[in-house]
Amino acid sequence: MSIKNLGIIGGGQLGSMLASAANKLNVKTIIYCDDQDAPAQKFCDEFIYAKYDNIDKIYEFAKKVDIITYEFENIPYKTLNELNKLKTVLPKPSVNRLIQHRLAEKDFINKLNIRTTRYVHIQNKEDLLTLQDFLPGILKTTTMGYDGKGQYPINNLEQIDSLNINFDKEYILEKLVKLKKEISVIITRFSNNKYEIYEPIENSHEEQILKQSKIPAEINEKLFKQSKEWAIFIAEELKYIGTLCVEFFIDRNDNLYVNEVAPRVHNSGHLTINAYNISQFENHVRAVCSLDQIPLQKISNAEMINLIGDQIIPYRENPKINDNQFFFDYLKKDIKEKRKMGHLTTLK
Repeated sequence: MSIKNLGIIGGGQLGSMLASAANKLNVKTIIYCDDQDAPAQKFCDEFIYAKYDNIDKIYEFAKKVDIITYEFENIPYKTLNELNKLKTVLPKPSVNRLIQHRLAEKDFINKLNIRTTRYVHIQNKEDLLTLQDFLPGILKTTTMGYDGKGQYPINNLEQIDSLNINFDKEYILEKLVKLKKEISVIITRFSNNKYEIYEPIENSHEEQILKQSKIPAEINEKLFKQSKEWAIFIAEELKYIGTLCVEFFIDRNDNLYVNEVAPRVHNSGHLTINAYNISQFENHVRAVCSLDQIPLQKISNAEMINLIGDQIIPYRENPKINDNQFFFDYLKKDIKEKRKMGHLTTLK
């Protein structure tokens, strides 16, 4: 089947970069988004603004496309499932439903005999009060939440009352590891045992928001191999089609833990646009549209820095960059605190 029109749900920076990658491959993009000011409308061929439960608009969108993908995981499963009855959605909606729920995701990974941090399901305040053994830890909503939203670091039981936690929601409490560093592995799976995998990326965060990513990661050969093997195993078990990111913790004893799986292209992979012959975005489009799989070649070591909030302003006013630097402006209308506005990649 020849894919001419790719539907993308979500219109943020990831949607923008997917649309740009598709354009390079002569694939038209139609974006469906519930944000009227979504920046990706500047990069796609057609833009549909509607809420994700608008059945009429969902049907209109489906009629215009050959296949459907999405830029972020917090899209209602009902929407993806309804669309999948009309046109193939990749990655499969069932994958998204699993990974949308942090408890289900952790259970799935553990059943593969892959290490995660210790965790426990929290349904009410009383559940927390007996869990001194899991502290210090981080309390996360089981669904939704990213870039630190819906997350509460807890050092001791006495803190709980001061955190104003809404126990109408379900949570997962994860015990903190003695963290040495964080890495991520990005893999694009095309079909059974057919994939392209990028080398591990070392990440650093500020206020639970990704600030910097770099390759090569400063890790030993064992961690380099193990992180890639686990990413391949997870992608195969999910029968995943498209680009997937597995985020890892490394503790002070060089033990590896899976933190989260992102069923989509990922912020830490932005440096692949300039550091590889094929970016994570192009590979995602190639995989979901059944286009040729091209062997990955690394062009350069690289560092990517996120421009958050008003950090974008100096670059917009006067982007003084060197020949080995690449500035990306996500063209978001409003500058907000803790909002990712762009990024800068430097080839090393």
